[in-house]
Amino acid sequence: MVVFGGGNEGIVDELHVYNTVTNQWFIPAVRGDIPPGCAAYGFVCDGTRLFVFGGMVEYGRYSDDLYELQASRWEWKKLSPRPPHNGPPPLPRLGHSFTLVGDQVFLFGGLANESDDPKTNIPRYLNDLYTLDIRNPNSAVWEVPPTYGSPPPPRESHTAVGWKDSNGHQRLIVYGGMNGSRLGDLWMLDIGPMSWSCPVVSGPCPLPRSLHSAICIDDKMFVFGGWVPLVIDEMKLSSHEKEWKCSDNLATYNLRTLAWETVAIEHYMSVEDAAPRARAGHSSVNINSRMYLWSGRDGYRKAWNNQVCCKDLWFLETKKPPAPTRVQLVRASTHTLEVSWGSVAIADAYLLQIQKYEIVNKTPPTPPANKGIGGVNSSIDAKTSPDPIKTLPEPKPTEELPLPMETDSSEPANQVTSKEEQKSSSEEIITPATTAFSEVKPETLSNTTPPSSIKEEAPAEQQEEKMEAPTKPDHVWHDVAIVKSTSLIVNQYLEKVDQADPDAVDVVNIPDQVCKFSAKNGTLRKVLLEPGTAYKFRVAALNECGRGPFSDVSAFKTCLPGFPGAPSAIKISKTLEGASISWEPPTSTNGTIQEYSVYLAVKSSQVRQNPNNMQFIRVYLGSIPRCLVPHNHLGSAHIDCSTKPAIIFRIAAKNQKGYGPATQVRWLQDASKVDTERQAFKRSVAAQESSTKKSRLEV
Repeated sequence: MVVFGGGNEGIVDELHVYNTVTNQWFIPAVRGDIPPGCAAYGFVCDGTRLFVFGGMVEYGRYSDDLYELQASRWEWKKLSPRPPHNGPPPLPRLGHSFTLVGDQVFLFGGLANESDDPKTNIPRYLNDLYTLDIRNPNSAVWEVPPTYGSPPPPRESHTAVGWKDSNGHQRLIVYGGMNGSRLGDLWMLDIGPMSWSCPVVSGPCPLPRSLHSAICIDDKMFVFGGWVPLVIDEMKLSSHEKEWKCSDNLATYNLRTLAWETVAIEHYMSVEDAAPRARAGHSSVNINSRMYLWSGRDGYRKAWNNQVCCKDLWFLETKKPPAPTRVQLVRASTHTLEVSWGSVAIADAYLLQIQKYEIVNKTPPTPPANKGIGGVNSSIDAKTSPDPIKTLPEPKPTEELPLPMETDSSEPANQVTSKEEQKSSSEEIITPATTAFSEVKPETLSNTTPPSSIKEEAPAEQQEEKMEAPTKPDHVWHDVAIVKSTSLIVNQYLEKVDQADPDAVDVVNIPDQVCKFSAKNGTLRKVLLEPGTAYKFRVAALNECGRGPFSDVSAFKTCLPGFPGAPSAIKISKTLEGASISWEPPTSTNGTIQEYSVYLAVKSSQVRQNPNNMQFIRVYLGSIPRCLVPHNHLGSAHIDCSTKPAIIFRIAAKNQKGYGPATQVRWLQDASKVDTERQAFKRSVAAQESSTKKSRLEV
């Protein structure tokens, strides 16, 4: 979030940046054509480019300059758009709206000074409309587009937001402002036919206002604060009706139904600090589905002339968080399962749930012999090792998780992974609220905000057992914990009991506020994880608006005693012959490591139809913890483009009892060389995005 300029005890030219992930302010070192300080200017953001137009540079003197800030290198540049072919360029002004809709910026209205002498301020309210195409700012041209219908009356200190409906039609929404008195009207400009309209609105209309802020999230426009008429008792003199006050009102306009809606706000802070105090001239911006609110002037009556600038930052939570990515396994032991999941940007915490899963063991078919790298015979005992060519259930990769560098127990695990469709919870976890204000305090917020994404792929394991549907369809989900991080070592869960039990604990004594989302009455019993047992997991994100939907279901199995752990510290480097891979033996070997197997995900028709079902072939079998995968094998590799384009390897160790869990590693590839694979993945998995980075090892 970028804050520039504004007025306090004078007009400032400072540039401040707030990182909403780390919750820290910083002042970047800027260069280039640094603009002078200004207030009440127009400001739009297009990716890493920011544009500033107009504003008041000193009392009575307004600007018509246009500046571009490239935030990737914090460099200012003054732009000189050509004037329109059908009229003069925009007048110097303040209090206008400057709104990005598609690739065009729409400049509307504002206040100009009719006098050439800045000391003589003769106000002129404007309702002119200009557009500016910012795709190539160096050759930009102001345009005066022809419009149809009656335009809004002249005004300044209004708001304008861009909105795209479900059919792709774009609109500019102008609301409020003043032209000598405060306005409460709402106007729409349909960008296609460039037609103005003043829709008939319904619902409880807010008071007329100016110097308020407005942002658009989905199909709703959120309006906060501003100067509004002073509401007085009927016994007061009518002359008092001309007085105004600052407002702390939050109004919501539904752009689909054309109706003002009442907003129910849930507060989680103390009563006196539950929401931002009244203010005007503040700024707001939407990041994801949060409305961030900064500064403004805190005043009660204009006649008092003693307003004070606010220096507080708030955000408004407007919706429940979406479902996290499915739970993935980091490492397993006999009594613990360390799991992780992808972060959700607007989550404050996560609710992890578990359910015991019943599996049926099946004897796998004897695998065919396969020649490994370097002429090593790759046939292995099917009873004690993974199938050399096998399609394994694969969690949909979203964010990569840490590979197991060490185990939690001296007895590592066999694990089982599977994919199931999301199932609804048997009971409502939390009563949702519509919106919730939260004050942002950089020095303390890091304790209440989820951390940034952990980028690593979860490991998976070659397995001897195959999962089947549970025999009991009415299994109950149990709470594990509510945590702020995106990973957890699970060694127990909480089971509701209807009667007194020696191992039961009171709900109110459960840590991490699990009691808030668990049984309202009765007690909970701590149940420890059992060795060699499969468990299903799902996770939901929480914020002040409530609990979002649960993720897809994953299932993992705790360890059976005696198997080796997973190899660690995997390193992959590119050589002239192919890919050189090395690794460290498992921390827990449970005896002597007899051999290692390295598997490579390969292209197949199955993976094109379902990217979650990757097929692997063994490319190395030997006792040395390193190998070379030649180019002829890499040429047949499947390029996973679910996140960053990568080749996937799995490495497992074997002792006298058999193979333990496999470590999965993603070797990032140059995106420019994998376009074919990327497009194939996009066709099979809609809306999946891919990143672009050069080859490197990601574990």
